[in-house]
Amino acid sequence: MQNTSPLASIHSESHFAVIFTSRRQLDDGIDYSIAARRMFELATLQDGFLGIDSVRDADLKGITVSYWRDLDAIRAWYAVSEHRNVQELGRRLWYTAYTVRICEVQRSYHFRRDDPESKPGGE
Repeated sequence: MQNTSPLASIHSESHFAVIFTSRRQLDDGIDYSIAARRMFELATLQDGFLGIDSVRDADLKGITVSYWRDLDAIRAWYAVSEHRNVQELGRRLWYTAYTVRICEVQRSYHFRRDDPESKPGGE
């Protein structure tokens, strides 16, 4: 599985995650890659955007998790016209299936081998 982004930062306060699981159609991926990069750039400009994690495997199944301050920030992102246009392109050109799940993140922690302050298990 290929990680397409660095790990998103951990946030101590409660926040929300949008989990987008998808299966891509087989294509050259050029237009898709451009659109995905643009959506990341656009999301980083949105009020309430906290970060993103994304992976895709060799069978073209992918999982992208974006993190948001609150539900209003997610609704505002959904309403961005350029984002809506790319969603439509995704349904027509790039995806055979996808699911979206929105969840509240009540607690998060991290471990990084090179970070002596990280505490496995969030202790």
